[in-house]
Amino acid sequence: MTTLQRKMGSGYGMRSTAEEVLRGIDLSGKLAIVTGGYSGIGLETTRALARAGARVVVPARRPAAAREAIAGLGGPEVDRIEVDQLDLGDLDSVRDFAERFLASGRRVDLLIANAGIMACPETRVGPGWEAQLATNHLGHFALVNRLWPAVARDGAARVVAVSSGAHRITGIRWDDVHFTRGYDRWQAYGQAKAANVLFAVHLDRLGRDAGVRAFSVHPGAILTPLQRHLTRAEMIEAGWIDEHGTAAPTFKTPEQGAATQVWAATSPRLAGLGGVYCEDCDVAELAGDADKGPGGVAQHAIDPGEAARLWALSAELTGVDAFAAARPREA
Repeated sequence: MTTLQRKMGSGYGMRSTAEEVLRGIDLSGKLAIVTGGYSGIGLETTRALARAGARVVVPARRPAAAREAIAGLGGPEVDRIEVDQLDLGDLDSVRDFAERFLASGRRVDLLIANAGIMACPETRVGPGWEAQLATNHLGHFALVNRLWPAVARDGAARVVAVSSGAHRITGIRWDDVHFTRGYDRWQAYGQAKAANVLFAVHLDRLGRDAGVRAFSVHPGAILTPLQRHLTRAEMIEAGWIDEHGTAAPTFKTPEQGAATQVWAATSPRLAGLGGVYCEDCDVAELAGDADKGPGGVAQHAIDPGEAARLWALSAELTGVDAFAAARPREA
């Protein structure tokens, strides 16, 4: 089987930082949107892009907290970062943010769909949607589609969907995507992260003629506020931390965790490529091959048929599809 999921030998690895992968790259004049760009790896992503010269817009559910976190960066890059209101679990909020941004007349060069929630208690948002799918995928789906005129304007933008190795837990549960017949927080997280990968696959297919390429990434294991719904005992049992709270050796720092999404958003090595899943600052291999070690991307997450089916479902649920008019009608 032919696949683009092959390492290219980027020269970087799991310990590379966002600042390292941006050395020699000047983002002056570029505009980036980083959802959740004020906490954890999102804050490090914002910092690195702004230091490289980009103007960074940080849409935040808690704008006051975002402004405080960004002010804490303390460097001159703070002047290149702006905060706006956005709740990805509320489609009205997504629409309002997109309308404000489009009204500014600016283009989007880089859009990093970084915000997310993990393994939360059963929570319903909007019309009863499961919160992890709604926040991690559907909100970002609506955001990118509503911002499409700004994303596609200059024909060279990149969209990066931040996924996780947890995408391998499960594909899309087509018979019950919102877990109405019994909720499992890890199955729900796995489905949402698989959705992130599938979203990038189909967005790349639809957007490449406009010069827009899309990628998905696994940032690695990092201790951040993402683990807020896990107890200390659960993290010890999982081997993520020891009894003293020290992270396992396989975990990354936030600076290292931000590197792959920054690399996917900016690396010249990815010119002409898209729709691939990346990890450790390189294109990932397919999962399941014993000789290639752990990690990699599951086949169910890059299947183009599954990606198209998820796109159609997402458009139906959100009522937004920037490509609907361009797609030929079926007989």
